[in-house]
Amino acid sequence: AMATSSADVAEDRLPTTLTLSTISSFAKPKKLTLIPLIFMIYFEVSGGPYSEEPTVEAAGPLLAILGFVVFSFVWSIPEALITSELSTSFPGDGGFVLWADRAFGPFFGSLIGTWRFLSGVIGLAAYPAQCIGYLTNTFTMFSSGLPRILGILIFSLVAAFLNFIGLAIVGYASIGLAIVSLLPFIVLSVASIHRIQPHRWISLGQKGVRKDWNLFMNTIIWNLNNWDAVSTMAGEVENPKQMIPKALFWTVVFTCLAYVIPLVAVTGAIPLNQSEWQSGFMADAAGIIAGEWLKIWLEIGSVFSCFGLFEAQLSTCTYQLVGMTELALLPSSFAVRVRKFNTPWISIAVSTAIAFGVSFLGYTSVISSANFLYSLSVLLEFASFLWLRHKMPEKVRPYKVPLRLPGLVLMCLIPAASLIFLMVTSSRIVFLISGVMTAAGIGFFMVMKFFRSRGWLRF
Repeated sequence: AMATSSADVAEDRLPTTLTLSTISSFAKPKKLTLIPLIFMIYFEVSGGPYSEEPTVEAAGPLLAILGFVVFSFVWSIPEALITSELSTSFPGDGGFVLWADRAFGPFFGSLIGTWRFLSGVIGLAAYPAQCIGYLTNTFTMFSSGLPRILGILIFSLVAAFLNFIGLAIVGYASIGLAIVSLLPFIVLSVASIHRIQPHRWISLGQKGVRKDWNLFMNTIIWNLNNWDAVSTMAGEVENPKQMIPKALFWTVVFTCLAYVIPLVAVTGAIPLNQSEWQSGFMADAAGIIAGEWLKIWLEIGSVFSCFGLFEAQLSTCTYQLVGMTELALLPSSFAVRVRKFNTPWISIAVSTAIAFGVSFLGYTSVISSANFLYSLSVLLEFASFLWLRHKMPEKVRPYKVPLRLPGLVLMCLIPAASLIFLMVTSSRIVFLISGVMTAAGIGFFMVMKFFRSRGWLRF
């Protein structure tokens, strides 16, 4: 069973009265094109420099700046290259679930699906919290109680509605959201120029302040992860074999600049007080540098950024579930689409509901738990990538990373080492939560396998 792809299982078990093609072809959807795809990837990965501040708090300006420059290359580029090769070689909804399934069988396809779905919905939960954190600086009523709950609920439902009416709509909305959310940072960077003192950039932090490497790595990876998320929607992209590699290349460049330029501007423009550099400090810095008007503008921009992050990553979670359905790892109901919009409404509703349910956790706890599960999944993804190169050397690859297997191993070493460091420096509670979730994922696979064998659910 481990050696047999669950795609084959899915084909064998489809009833004659209901096929996956019937489920998913009620309407011909409008596919994602290059520009909307670039901005969707941008929001799946980044969304702007709104949460990069803790890197300065953890390690000082110099290492914060170098962290985003270096990791944009040694982390983002390998991930983007792997995603380009595998998503064009194995196109279709599901992405990394399909890759692990092809490499190691359905158990590992289900396991990586569990890790990524849970890390995805936990990550989704962070964006309303981050948004509310920025708004609370100006509108204190959002700090607690019913206004906070209603704010998170409305935020989630509007994003779910956009996903409901079509992925192309989400892509075009992402363009506008990116422009609006980045404009105040462009103004902030320009306003900082006359105040910049270059010696501030080389500071390793204040004397007596210990470096928090776990916070540093968590923040860097949190802000640069999910390059492979676009693979879960490959079936919804127009000509994915050409579009996905192009979109990933331009998004890597765009994302690096969006992080580094404002960070360089602000760290050079104001004296260092590391304790102030927590999530949301960019808004305070804007007030110091240019005035209250820019602080408020940046806080409003954060709302648009958080919304773009939420709607793009909700799409990832949704179409991952659709891909798992097509591999017979989930019941066929998760692939049922609304006739008018051709969108998988059950998967959208489930993802939104779970994200809302965990959105009241502490922001730091959310990031740590999501990063740990994400790390487990990416290590399995790297293993799948390397094993598929070894296992299927004759496979036609429309885009192929121009390295032989030893070079590919070296390419994966630095990002893999970063993930392992993040994991081993995590707290005991994060270990415990991740262990429980992994055990639940294994149990879920066994339950689905049992239901499939008994014919209790339709797959």
